[in-house]
Amino acid sequence: MADNRAAFEQFVELFYTRKRVAEAFAFLVADDYRQHNPNLPDGPAAAVEALTPKFDGSPDARFEVQRILVDGDLAMVHVKATRPGAPPAAVADIYRFSAGRIVEHWDVLQPMPPNPVHDHPMF
Repeated sequence: MADNRAAFEQFVELFYTRKRVAEAFAFLVADDYRQHNPNLPDGPAAAVEALTPKFDGSPDARFEVQRILVDGDLAMVHVKATRPGAPPAAVADIYRFSAGRIVEHWDVLQPMPPNPVHDHPMF
């Protein structure tokens, strides 16, 4: 588990903070990567192609990591995503490891409302 955590923290740094999508995926994502987002096909190449414009190709986009959780073969990153032309969003990306590589991904995205009905923070 310690190895998964260290590797995942490095993946998160490359992907979300430095926005180096291709490098992050080459570092840790398996060739048989399975995507559970219904708008993206399986495989790391498809993910890199779809995500690069949102990360590498968008210098004004910000992905502020709020927390990282790792439990055995599962890892999650909770992110505040801010992109020009879009409302800020809370994102939870969940990954599954096998043999030290990321093999599956799920995501949950919640736009941050301009007028929430309570004052509980999203992060």
